[in-house]
Parts: sequence; C-alpha cells; structure tokens
Amino acid sequence: MNPEQNKQTVAEFLTLFSSGAVAETMAMMTDDATWWVAGTMPISGTYDKQAFTKLLSGVLDTCTGPIRITPRAFTAEGDRVALEAESYTQTRSGRTYNNLYHFVFRVRDGKIAGVKEYLDTMHANTVLCMP
Repeated sequence: MNPEQNKQTVAEFLTLFSSGAVAETMAMMTDDATWWVAGTMPISGTYDKQAFTKLLSGVLDTCTGPIRITPRAFTAEGDRVALEAESYTQTRSGRTYNNLYHFVFRVRDGKIAGVKEYLDTMHANTVLCMP
C-alpha cells in the first residue's frame, strides 16, 4: 500500500476507535499488532492485541463514552503514518480527559500492525488512573 492509502487506513481506524466499537477497532489490527504507551504510569508499556483490547474495554468502563480522537495532522512515508491528534472524553467521576498526542502507526496490508503513543502522561495518569 502507498502512504496515502496508509493515511486513509489510520483515519478509518481512528473513526472506529472514537466510536467505542472495540471489536470493529480490533479487527483493523493485525493479529501480531502491538500498542506502546509512553511513560511510567500504570497504563504505560507495550500491549499485544489481546491486552490492548482489555485495556480499551477498561477505559470504556471508566469513562462516560469512548475517547474521541481527532486527527490534526498526518505525515506518511512507507509503512509509517505519524499523526498529531487531540482526545476528549469525560470520566464517570466527572473529570475531563483532553489530551494531545503524537502517534506513529505502522500499517501492513491495510491493517494496523503497531502503534507508538506519545502523550501528556501526567494528565492521563491524573484523570484516568487515579481514584
């Protein structure tokens, strides 16, 4: 696939992700996909597809709705798509989660094969990980 097609794949993936449709979102990932989250907070680290599915479902339990990710700028080269984005949701405890990200997606055969997620970890930890 070419870089433009890869950008389209990432855009479609984020639309599903933002809808809260976990099964459909995960279907857009390869079986061996990984998702890495920056930092040292409880949700930081590298997840395989199964573990990321569990994490994503847990976030949906914590929030009043899915984390909506709005792409701001895409850059693509080869199998990699870099993306600046902003997120928004409310937690069940009444906190607002509004973060800025830089993602690096690897796309293989029209599916997401890997993601690196850079974000404001202090904000994520305070809003999503602390009681």
